Amino acid sequence: MLPGTPGHLMVRSGTGYRYWYRRYNTLPNREVEDLVCKDGDEEAVQAMRSRVEFSAWSQRQVRELRRLGFQVADKDVSRLLVELHNKGLFVAGLVLVGTLAFMAWLNELGAVAASPRTQDVDLARRQVLRLAAPLSFLDAVEGTRLEFFPVPGMPHTAPSTSVKRPGAEGLRVDVLMPGEVLGAVLSVPELLWHAQTVPYFDYLLAEVREAAVLAGGHCIPVNLPAPDRYVWHKLYSSTARVNDPSKARKDLMQAATLAAVLVEQDEASFEATAHEVPPIVMAAARTRLPQLREQLAAHPETLAQFERTLR
Repeated sequence: MLPGTPGHLMVRSGTGYRYWYRRYNTLPNREVEDLVCKDGDEEAVQAMRSRVEFSAWSQRQVRELRRLGFQVADKDVSRLLVELHNKGLFVAGLVLVGTLAFMAWLNELGAVAASPRTQDVDLARRQVLRLAAPLSFLDAVEGTRLEFFPVPGMPHTAPSTSVKRPGAEGLRVDVLMPGEVLGAVLSVPELLWHAQTVPYFDYLLAEVREAAVLAGGHCIPVNLPAPDRYVWHKLYSSTARVNDPSKARKDLMQAATLAAVLVEQDEASFEATAHEVPPIVMAAARTRLPQLREQLAAHPETLAQFERTLR
């Protein structure tokens, strides 16, 4: 995928030779030029011209989808996901989780619902990524041409598992993986990086679906957790965030919203898949039944499924 704005093609000949470049913006008021080919290679010029035209068409479509109520993340998210896509990390098995996955599932299911703005990108790795050779995660992030810095681990002697853009509202990117203890730090050798462990992520990531994220002016192919597993794990997460009630409420809202969409528009059955849910995840979900009654008051069919499943 072409990073940044679609841009345009131009010829430069300052060295005595003529070369084609693609000129585009990566940041507001910051133009970049990438070499396309030497003048005379008409096939390469036409191929890049077609890519620029397609990128401009895609940008227009994303703009129209935003007006129709689709969930569209911001340009920094777009630059990051495009770079990870171009590096082959999603094809290798990397999975997008968290609020961006929730937004993507709303789009995939054709649902209009409120979604909190997020400045977090959560990336998950269930097993060794299928890469021909190690690929530096930090180099991939820096390939966006955006300024990122590693976030110190906790304690500060621990390796970093996250990178962040400058400023309180700067984009943060976390790498996560399954583990029995929340917050343990494990090595991800194929990314020359580390990841923070999250309990029952092995359940969440056991079924992965191909989908797409709308961000900036791009539609980026990604992998998402199966939506029913996302619902169950968010119910569990809402009980585990004892020190962050705002995130707990967000997790519960996302679980209830996506569940209602799945039942009412996709005829999903949470009862049919309940036997796959780990017992501790199910036990945590039971404690959320009173809140689900409140959240799903306008969705009796979905609530009835949870009443039967969690009793």
